[in-house]
Amino acid sequence: MLTGLVAVLLVAAGCGGGGGGGADDGKLRIAAIFSGPTTDADYNALGLEALKSAEKDGAEVSYSESVAVPDIERVLQEYVADGFNVIWTHGSQFYEATAKIAEQNPEVRFIGEFDGEPEGQPDNVWVIDRNFHTVFYPIGVLATNLTKKGEVGYLGGLSLPFSYSEVHAVEQAIDDSGKDVELTPVWSGDFNDTVKAQQLTSQLISGGADVIITSLNLGVVGAFKAVNDTAPGAAWVTVKYTDKSQNGPDHYAATVLYDFKHPLTEILADIDKGTTQGHYVIGFGKGASVHVGDKVPAEVKAEVEKAVAGITDGSIEVALDQAEVK
Repeated sequence: MLTGLVAVLLVAAGCGGGGGGGADDGKLRIAAIFSGPTTDADYNALGLEALKSAEKDGAEVSYSESVAVPDIERVLQEYVADGFNVIWTHGSQFYEATAKIAEQNPEVRFIGEFDGEPEGQPDNVWVIDRNFHTVFYPIGVLATNLTKKGEVGYLGGLSLPFSYSEVHAVEQAIDDSGKDVELTPVWSGDFNDTVKAQQLTSQLISGGADVIITSLNLGVVGAFKAVNDTAPGAAWVTVKYTDKSQNGPDHYAATVLYDFKHPLTEILADIDKGTTQGHYVIGFGKGASVHVGDKVPAEVKAEVEKAVAGITDGSIEVALDQAEVK
């Protein structure tokens, strides 16, 4: 049970619900701001699950969904004015605004998300480092061992630094294997555009790729539509955040699973102890895991498990490289 904790403002993009209140009664009040709808069965749904977990532990919670970046400062300030005393922004696109508002409100605790460790982190801000590059290395191992044509595609949404780091991690896995595998990265320009994702996946397959690594939200439905036009096992898809294997069970390879309940619970416990600032790195056993599909050959699954074990024990170091992919 979390008691005597400054209320957490969970910042997630969108409009939302929940109560507030400004009374200084020592009750944990958490607000969240989500970048999309919490019904997306994806990134924002994971954030809501974490928030609800805090509510079960006794916190008073509120949230806003589908909040656009230009609106984030206003929403943050409204939650501060309403008496929420711990604030979590769910999405790295919100970090800059989170840090700015945090500096203006030192009595409030904020939780922001970032890819890496930010400079100049305010004293009242905790950072959840999503650490995408590390968990994409085993996906690269899977693709390297699963492809029969030696051609792998990467399909992202927006070409952002975290996405570049995922591509470089997959490249590192290919290089470490010593195998002759070529990686072709493309971006649709939208994490949720199913039509564009379907078109680009079809193009990758036509170009020879038989494993498609996706870093999308709802757009992944389009990727599955493209691979479902091929014979079972002729083309594979990996997904991110939540299990979406129901979209194409004959072509589902793996999921990079994320759980924000784990980091949020630990951070709230540390805040409750008086620690106002920190850097929580998501990793295997700490909010991230890799699930390999049942139809993937056992020897490929074994290589993925070996990679996860190596990263966990430190024998494999995955470089954080956010340089633009040419």
